[in-house]
Amino acid sequence: MATIYISIGSNIEPHKYVKAALSELTYHLGEIRCSSVYESEAVGFDGSNFLNMVVAAETDKPIEQVVSLFKEIEQLHGRQRGAKKFSPRTIDLDLLLYDHTVTDVPVVLPRAEITYNAFVLWPLAELAPDTVHPVTQKNYQQMWAEFDKSSQHLWPIEFDWPNQ
Repeated sequence: MATIYISIGSNIEPHKYVKAALSELTYHLGEIRCSSVYESEAVGFDGSNFLNMVVAAETDKPIEQVVSLFKEIEQLHGRQRGAKKFSPRTIDLDLLLYDHTVTDVPVVLPRAEITYNAFVLWPLAELAPDTVHPVTQKNYQQMWAEFDKSSQHLWPIEFDWPNQ
């Protein structure tokens, strides 16, 4: 079994779609562990604020199947394929880590956003503070402590979901 970390983000009816993503991930992967939910300003475009979080799960599925599952969940919940990279979205599921795998195929792992997006790093540091990034060789708590927090604004929010 591999430990995977998944980033969840939404800025279209975000409470609805983050809850839907959590339910889908629980259904397909079993027990998940959740970070807090954070609200952040849109990065890269003018748009509504996002809700973001990171969840951890165990899986025996290979990376290709995990990524395919995430695309299916996104499409099921109205994610438009082919939309601009920086645009509003119902749900965005990104595989951040698959154990300590470093690869470029079928996706880049660890996901580069870990090192430069506060809305990924802060919840990951909360959920897995002592886990070491396989490239930087720093743990996520240390990476968050060193992060320039003035570069992006986000804040934890109350979020009602059964496993929160």
